[in-house]
Amino acid sequence: MATATQDLLDRGESLKREGIVIRTYDLWKTYVMGDQEIHAVSGVDIQIRRGEYVAIMGPSGSGKSTLMNLIGCLDTPSKGLYYLNGKLASDMPDDELARIRNKEIGFVFQTFNLLARATALHNVELPLIYAGIPSAARAEKAKQALRAVDLEARMHHKPNELSGGQRQRVAVARALVNSPSILLADEPTGALDSTTGNEIMGLFEKLWQQGNTIVLVTHEADIAARAHRIIHIRDGKVEKDEQVR
Repeated sequence: MATATQDLLDRGESLKREGIVIRTYDLWKTYVMGDQEIHAVSGVDIQIRRGEYVAIMGPSGSGKSTLMNLIGCLDTPSKGLYYLNGKLASDMPDDELARIRNKEIGFVFQTFNLLARATALHNVELPLIYAGIPSAARAEKAKQALRAVDLEARMHHKPNELSGGQRQRVAVARALVNSPSILLADEPTGALDSTTGNEIMGLFEKLWQQGNTIVLVTHEADIAARAHRIIHIRDGKVEKDEQVR
């Protein structure tokens, strides 16, 4: 047993040395509904390196959202292994998953998920509060993150005083503030008009050029095409994995 555990740890160290941030081995997520088993994710093997810009694309019900939840440590697999930045996330208890989620992953959601009564600055500070960062350092890091998305001038405004695009920029700044291993964006332009959506996609391109690893989950082909690699998911499996740029 000790040898098997050591082998798993050694594999994680090897992945980290090779710059592989996300690696899944035969990943499954199965839901039991009555006497029926639903395989939302069925034996997925994917690998994403540091500095890649990847879209996970598939129609509604394809399993892409379930896969995103597994990659984002919001859920645990029924079977298989998942390494995040060299750590075996698939074997972690909930409290440890919460810590790794806060440290390693920056989330951007379709609906922004901002606190309505808090300023942009305070919204961006939230992950740092959970991480136990002192107040002065929190404020400085949050300002830097807002500067990175060209929104420092609006840092004292609340969400209802910002446009949809500005709110999403605040959400992106919040995702970046902990310097995570990956930026995980779930349908980030879904609540925006096409012009504003293009601005946000331009921001993701800029962040990728600055060295961030971006994983984008979408059902829209034109949004996926902005990434540099597309993993197509259908019926819980990887249907195609293609480099597009």
